[in-house]
Amino acid sequence: MSPKYIKIMEEIKLRLADGSLIAGSKLPSVRQLSEYFSCSKNTVIQAYSELEKEHLIYSVPKSGYYVVNEFQNAKNENEVIDFLSAGPDKSIMPYVEFQHCMNQAIEQYKEELFTYSDQQGLYSLRVQVVKYLQNLQVFTQPERVVVVSGSQQALNLLVSMPFPNGKDNILIEQPTYFGFIESINLQQANTFGIELSMEGIDLDRLEYIFRNNDIKFFYIIPRFHNPLGHCYSNNEKKKIVELAEKYDVYIVEDDFLGDLDPNAKSDPLFSFDPSGRVIYIKSFSKIFLPGLRIATVVLPTLMINNFLRYKFSSDFNSSALSQGALEIYLKSGMFTSHLKKVKEVYRTKMQTLKEACDLLLPANTHFSKPTSGFYLSISLPEHVTAKQVVHMLNEQHIYVDDASRMFLPEYKKENLLRLSISQVDESQIKRGVEQLAHCIALIDSRKNHIAPNNFLLF
Repeated sequence: MSPKYIKIMEEIKLRLADGSLIAGSKLPSVRQLSEYFSCSKNTVIQAYSELEKEHLIYSVPKSGYYVVNEFQNAKNENEVIDFLSAGPDKSIMPYVEFQHCMNQAIEQYKEELFTYSDQQGLYSLRVQVVKYLQNLQVFTQPERVVVVSGSQQALNLLVSMPFPNGKDNILIEQPTYFGFIESINLQQANTFGIELSMEGIDLDRLEYIFRNNDIKFFYIIPRFHNPLGHCYSNNEKKKIVELAEKYDVYIVEDDFLGDLDPNAKSDPLFSFDPSGRVIYIKSFSKIFLPGLRIATVVLPTLMINNFLRYKFSSDFNSSALSQGALEIYLKSGMFTSHLKKVKEVYRTKMQTLKEACDLLLPANTHFSKPTSGFYLSISLPEHVTAKQVVHMLNEQHIYVDDASRMFLPEYKKENLLRLSISQVDESQIKRGVEQLAHCIALIDSRKNHIAPNNFLLF
């Protein structure tokens, strides 16, 4: 038999769920509820205290208890299948552990954290980052590391600033990360593309572009590519670095999911770079806490001062409190422990997704087969567009991403879907793919009966 305070909690949650109690509503007093439920006032206080811990209600001294926000019924949340969101899995985020690190950082650094800090980033954090990067085969010194407010800031600054090679044009894989495409569009940077598939890129084509198009840098996601999930082999990475050296091209390596690589022998492009040709970006957002807005960039020594000038004009310096807490988290070994758990969660989810796609998707669709990471992409049949599928699935509360925004105009494909496994519940993956497969088959079967541009019928 449930304790009485749990029954009180359940009753209040029912009222929240059915809309009887809305945000800002005042709850009955402790005395009123104790009389209604024939229980002691302490029992009611315990129920209210537990509801406060769940952030459903809050107390105002000498006034009473109030509803925090509209209550989202857990059942409704479970009905949503989210292959769209690309932030880390909320169920494995180390909120409590990191809270301890935040408190310790405030205690340890006190006023340092609440004044302007080192523009390049907290030195003690850079020391810890250098130690951590060794696990990823990135060997460098704290003096070459700059702390930035998320990898997006680093990419934006690199697009805008001049490079030592004096060149102006940028090369990107096609497709690629939408945030980078936004940066080049907003800054009107002259950009070339090179087609990428799960078989990689045409290295002869890459050499041709490097030789003939004054490329400032090549932006590349070498592991668990967004949106394809592709990984380059070590031989391919070595060859790309050699070509960059030969034609005086810089490489901007976005290794945002490198930590998830199950292949211990897979190395970043940076490890094949003896001459400072590769700029290495490491984000903590996808495997840790995106709200921290902390990433690091390893730059060639001759680019650091100029990069810091551009960063200064952008935000002066990155959050000192986040930096201090992350330093303590890395130093304590908690991050390494968290990473082991994260790697297994994403590897298992990706395996589940691949098995479901293999089993359920129509024969005339093709999907990428990454070993881990967040992303898997699906090429739809010729007469089926991603927009149609997204629209039809939205009505069933299943969310997937139309990857057309991840292309330059001349490379655009309208039939590529991106699925992210980062926030979808593992138990929902098969059902989501089942519905997706049904949707593709249904649209494909109608292709001869509906005018091709009449998307509104879906």
